[in-house]
Amino acid sequence: MKFKNEGAEIFVPDGKPVDEAMKRTTHMAFSAHQDDIEIMAYDGILKCFGRDDKWFLGVVITNGAGSPRDGLYGSYTDEEMQKVRKLEQKKAAFIGGYSAAVLLDYPSSAVKDPNNYDVISEIKELVVVARPEIVYTHNLAD
Repeated sequence: MKFKNEGAEIFVPDGKPVDEAMKRTTHMAFSAHQDDIEIMAYDGILKCFGRDDKWFLGVVITNGAGSPRDGLYGSYTDEEMQKVRKLEQKKAAFIGGYSAAVLLDYPSSAVKDPNNYDVISEIKELVVVARPEIVYTHNLAD
């Protein structure tokens, strides 16, 4: 798959080819931020964990640049926070046994722009390719 953003990527924890990881997906979540998937789609993660017939795919839309900073991360730049959030999501995908984690790497401003259809196009493409049975979505009012 070819994404709009240069930093976008698909991480497959078990090292299978991306096409295989996408096609085995049964449960799929779309979240605005990196820390949302494990809260909002816990049900799907749990239902797929350790199974060979059910697979969870998590998609994070934004890049984490606007993450709140305090304590350990108090002095981090936007670029450093993006790296931290990406690594955190990959660790969650590995620990949770996800089929894959898709990191679309959009700045929040691009997601909020009503004239930007790139996000919608990429979400549509991911759903068409993965063909999940169940989809979890971020609160549309957030």
